[in-house]
Amino acid sequence: MTYAITGLDADRFASLFAMTDAELAAINARRVTATADRGFPCRISLEDAKAGEELILLHHTSHDVATPYRSAYAIYVRPGVEAATWRDETPPVFEGRPLALRAFDAEGMLRTARLAGPGEADGAIRDLFGDKGISYIDAHNAAYGCFAARIERDAA
Repeated sequence: MTYAITGLDADRFASLFAMTDAELAAINARRVTATADRGFPCRISLEDAKAGEELILLHHTSHDVATPYRSAYAIYVRPGVEAATWRDETPPVFEGRPLALRAFDAEGMLRTARLAGPGEADGAIRDLFGDKGISYIDAHNAAYGCFAARIERDAA
């Protein structure tokens, strides 16, 4: 295995779905309903929600490090899904989307970055991990800038 991509831990977000809309608004989150089968990417399952599914849109710190590269932005999460893991292949949420791949060292400092067009993510990830100084890669949707997933280097 070269890399693994794992969705966010569902337990971190479970309590959000029991909150009222007012309680969500107090923490700058919103309950939304997907209006299409694409465009509402769940960061737990790493799949797009289907039209009619409920999600929570919230502010999420994806790169929580004590460096200038600390990063946060809005993400969607769905109830009742488990964190998906993809090994040596990209998840459905990457399909058809241009991605910004930000490669970091063990201290959370950015070493390099790459844009990957639709269908190019796997090759770009493997190429970035060719640099032994890269510990992990954060993928973001290139257009909207939102966090897509963390890509971890194989420990072997």
